[in-house]
Amino acid sequence: MPKRLRGLYVSVRCAYAHLAALLLSNKGLNNFLFNPFIYGSVTAVYLLYLDDSGSPSNKKESHFILGGFIVPENKLYWVNKNLNDLEARLKITSNSEFHASAISGGKVPWKFFDRHKRHEIIKDVLRAAEYEKNNITILSCAVEKAYYSEQDPVQLAFEDICSRFQLFLKRMYSQKKENATGLIILDEMSYKESLQSLAKQFQQRGNKWNQKMEHVHEAPMFVDSKASRGIQLADHIAYSIFRRYEFADLSYYNVFEGFFDSEDGKIHGICHMTKNKLCTCAHCAQKRIINN
Repeated sequence: MPKRLRGLYVSVRCAYAHLAALLLSNKGLNNFLFNPFIYGSVTAVYLLYLDDSGSPSNKKESHFILGGFIVPENKLYWVNKNLNDLEARLKITSNSEFHASAISGGKVPWKFFDRHKRHEIIKDVLRAAEYEKNNITILSCAVEKAYYSEQDPVQLAFEDICSRFQLFLKRMYSQKKENATGLIILDEMSYKESLQSLAKQFQQRGNKWNQKMEHVHEAPMFVDSKASRGIQLADHIAYSIFRRYEFADLSYYNVFEGFFDSEDGKIHGICHMTKNKLCTCAHCAQKRIINN
């Protein structure tokens, strides 16, 4: 296929994937769009769903988190199905949003469940990452804000995540000989314009490591979390990672710990921006081993 036509084809596929993401709340249509039995893939499109946890400006919180997961576009059907099935089992209002902090805090409609059950619901959402048909890969970046007070933690985390996504797509191309391309989808947030501008910079001029996002052809898409099961799962992942770093609470993190992007025993999918030499997280422990 000529290069110009291939570029057009990829752009159309990315636009298609984004349209389908916006229609996640429509179960029937979504099941048609992403049903793997009726939909095939020539060019591999990988969707990266991201959400944040922790406030960049809250001085009472030490960390800001950006985290989520990569899923092949034709596997998103299973993510949606798992969470829709969970909603049905819980017998809650149709199209309810799975939002981790709301569930934990017992807000409507979660206030009708006791604390232990709400704890298990969060784990049940996270178990969607374990379901083998999803083929999910997790990425995250935790910024310990005190050590980077002169920099924007949101931009730091986004640059790091984009770099890891690019390396993942490049590896897919190398290993599977796929014409791999990516699309980044985030929850609606106040720093939408700055992140879109950053992404364009990474695509055209590269990041601080002189690495261009050659496999990501579209600007990041921002969607309403209420309409996207993908964003809802990303929300739970980011929330769990925040609790791991902020409160040393591993109860949720342990559910998906084995699904971070990795290759040959080396973990690529997790980053902890800190100068704390005593940190025992996977990223910091691995970094000490490599440096020694």
